[in-house]
Amino acid sequence: MASDRMDGKTDSGDPRFEILIVGMNGDLRGKQLPPGTEDKVWAGDIRLPTSTQSLDIWGDDNDDITGLSLTIGDPDGKVIPDRRSLAPMPWAPEGSMQVLATMHEFDGSPSFMDPRAILASVVERYAARGLTPVVATELEFYVTSGDWRETGRPCPPGSLTYRGEPNGFQLYDMSAVDALDGYLQTLRAYAKAQDLPADATTAEFGPGQFEVNLLHRADALAAADDCLYLKRIAEQAARRHGLKSTCMAKPYSEHAGSGLHVHASIIDGQGRNILDAKGGEPKLLKSVTAGLLNTMREAQLIFAPFANSYRRFQPGSFAPVDLTWGSGHRGTAIRIPDKDGPAARIEHRVAGADANPYLLLAAILGGMLTGLDGELDPGEETTPSHIPVNTARLTHDFLSAVEIFRTSPFIADIFGARYQALYGDTKRKEALAHLRTVSDFDYRTYLPRL
Repeated sequence: MASDRMDGKTDSGDPRFEILIVGMNGDLRGKQLPPGTEDKVWAGDIRLPTSTQSLDIWGDDNDDITGLSLTIGDPDGKVIPDRRSLAPMPWAPEGSMQVLATMHEFDGSPSFMDPRAILASVVERYAARGLTPVVATELEFYVTSGDWRETGRPCPPGSLTYRGEPNGFQLYDMSAVDALDGYLQTLRAYAKAQDLPADATTAEFGPGQFEVNLLHRADALAAADDCLYLKRIAEQAARRHGLKSTCMAKPYSEHAGSGLHVHASIIDGQGRNILDAKGGEPKLLKSVTAGLLNTMREAQLIFAPFANSYRRFQPGSFAPVDLTWGSGHRGTAIRIPDKDGPAARIEHRVAGADANPYLLLAAILGGMLTGLDGELDPGEETTPSHIPVNTARLTHDFLSAVEIFRTSPFIADIFGARYQALYGDTKRKEALAHLRTVSDFDYRTYLPRL
């Protein structure tokens, strides 16, 4: 019988091969194959129902509202692997591998439901202009104790508490890093094994909250793959140490939420950053910023895809609530860290850690595209001493975000009208279920008094 080792390896057992597709919610689904069957994968002979990518957060295909499952016979699609994403699974028996794939119809076209295909289609629009987006992600997540199934809620690992209470804020606190050093070492070992471009790991505000930065790539699809793989290895490393990792946007009401920040620039065919202001007025940088701000409310459902996501948008927090921009200002929705040189870029700070990285990058790059088509004005800059008046706001309401998404021409253009309807209808069901659910807050607050 295989034994678990603290270095994250499994001593024995047969290796396995996993072919994975990405679901609507950034979840991984697919097939686990025995050794010696990899040829079927590379030949494109693996099949899965196309409806697999229409499943909601509960795993329901919602055929009654989408008509994409049994109504049409629940047809198969071809699962075509992307060799670039082939990576070892260091938590599994030696020799185990995983590969990401894209769902295709039998006529060879990508499924309209596949998040990887949606992002690829946006990248193709840049390529048609002779341009390439360059992106990097910064993922925040919490590590919690492993007894969450029994307690029904998360709590910090014991090494970060005193008599069950958190030890206070841990921002950049190396003692918090030291307290979970074994876990973080395993995470880094897994990242190295998968050749992920992981850079710094830092302790964030909340107890057990960490951020891992991934270096930029001139390949948006690969950058999204990196982010998804990072989420998986964070969870696998946690399991190895009897812990739990979570990318919920707001796992604790009293602690900071977790974000997924995206840095993005654009290079031309000669590798030059076209956002570089070269010491002058950053007109193009401002224009793509305006494009992002103009489309932000329409795409908020992508940035905040669940009911829990909206608990993160709190006034006075680092999660933005206004459609603002600023140079180096971490309280704004769009931050401009640099306007000159190869590092000129925007930082998009709205999305939660729960966002699907493929849909997230598609929405961001799509918004930037609108800024390439004309000289748009992002409005007044937000500074620590100046907050523009009458600034538009993001919504704090899940159902409102759903309705804005469902009627947006921008969303229909970037994601396709069919995916807009599928995603919007599925999320509307989730939002209504949340609205109808009577919570502990209701009972605790109202039952004794009303």
